[in-house]
Amino acid sequence: MNEAIPVVRVTAHGTAKLMPDIDRERAWLLTVDGAPQSYVDLGEPTHLEFEYARRLGYALDAVAEAGVPLDVLHLGGGACTLPRYVAATRPGSRQHVVDADRELLELVTEHLPLPERAGIAVHAADARGWLEAAPADSADVLIADVFGGSRIPAHLTSLGYAREAERVLRGDGVYLANLADSAPFGFLRSQLATFAAVFEELALIAEPGVLRGRRFGNAVLIASHRPIDAGALARRTAADAFPARVEHGPALREFVGAARPVGDADAVPSPEPPGGAFGIG
Repeated sequence: MNEAIPVVRVTAHGTAKLMPDIDRERAWLLTVDGAPQSYVDLGEPTHLEFEYARRLGYALDAVAEAGVPLDVLHLGGGACTLPRYVAATRPGSRQHVVDADRELLELVTEHLPLPERAGIAVHAADARGWLEAAPADSADVLIADVFGGSRIPAHLTSLGYAREAERVLRGDGVYLANLADSAPFGFLRSQLATFAAVFEELALIAEPGVLRGRRFGNAVLIASHRPIDAGALARRTAADAFPARVEHGPALREFVGAARPVGDADAVPSPEPPGGAFGIG
């Protein structure tokens, strides 16, 4: 069991801190430069504390029948919350976790060790570079949750990146991404347009307040070639402690509007969150 004292380490992308949750015996919060990155309960890996993580979990649950193992590629490691969730809910899954911050990965695996024989391999590498070198048709699910500090790097927002993601996914594979934006949603709309140019089906999960432009917040993108059961997803997200809405079909196309796909030459990072948007304490 880890000692219940904060652990601080300077990494390639900032100052990382692991802080124990006084309300849950084996739970830890990971922050980087004060911004929450991950929450892990070592004793209960199916517990997803952050709202966006639960929404990714709902989407993951819908990829295949309960308990069916999956090949999952995670771009962005954090504290490996979702890899632990998949290992617990779908034993026998094979997972790769890619994160450019080697020191952060070392901190997490040292103090929050992954379960033995969980089928999770961790790699210190650039997400786009790893994706471009990965075999075609090798993943059932690709989950992108990459933030350099508090922004998604530009090279993970372009049409070229989306095409690489589609290449690595199997024909019925599913792409999931944690995005963040606020009104007038220039970044979010461009991401939807970019992935709509590559995938046949899209859905977006976000809190109504975020979609109405009232505040900056997370939005989960789902992209695939197979139909998305938006109704089932909507029922689960609406029943969450922090209800969210699922946009799909004509409503989502209306939201995208005249936004265009983003080329590598025009790609920009996601917007800087306003002060205090994701901070703690």
